[in-house]
Amino acid sequence: MKDLAGWTIAFDLDGTLVETAPDLIGTLNRLLEQRGLPVAATSDARVLVGRGAIALLKHGFQRAGAIWDEAETPTLLQAFLDDYLIHIADESCVYPGARAVLDNLIARGAILCVATNKPTHLAVALLEALNLADRFAAIFGPDSVTARKPDAAHIRETVLSAGGDPGRAIMVGDSITDLDAARATGVPCVLVTFGYSDPPAAELGGDVAIDHFDTLPEALVGLMQAARLETAS
Repeated sequence: MKDLAGWTIAFDLDGTLVETAPDLIGTLNRLLEQRGLPVAATSDARVLVGRGAIALLKHGFQRAGAIWDEAETPTLLQAFLDDYLIHIADESCVYPGARAVLDNLIARGAILCVATNKPTHLAVALLEALNLADRFAAIFGPDSVTARKPDAAHIRETVLSAGGDPGRAIMVGDSITDLDAARATGVPCVLVTFGYSDPPAAELGGDVAIDHFDTLPEALVGLMQAARLETAS
């Protein structure tokens, strides 16, 4: 049954497909330890994971009582990225049910891609380490598109590169950035509630919020049916 043929599903990565916080915070804490600073608590830093490495670094250093020197940002960022690549899948894991659902969507004819604000080489390395990369027709970080999420270009260019139609796409993410990107592109958005959003994803106003990957196929079908009805009216 190829009932999803012609549709492309674009996924965010961190907090949507993969629980990456342990390894990202692990890298932050190794940098803090190297400078004799107290490490960050996972509970404190978790919500910053989706905001990028610099935000995570600033939080960690400021919470440790260190003065953040903007001039040192490029050096610290490179040190962060180098360390993270080495430890990219030490503790990171695919969210429960995600692997089976991705395979189900592909079997039903959907095209899958990843539109993430994580650098492309890190996104590919993570998905390869977790044996997930082959499910996606395109994996695009901000360095692979003309503008990063929440700009519409990120979703549109990723979907096109995957061989899909941006007019028949759905975004799946965990944050306001994903929702805003979907709105800018003019596509529906499913938000997962188990990611890194603050405020909670269920309060952001996405088209659908799901608590587990098992319910994603049903949510997608509902959105596709609604889109067909809207087109026909």
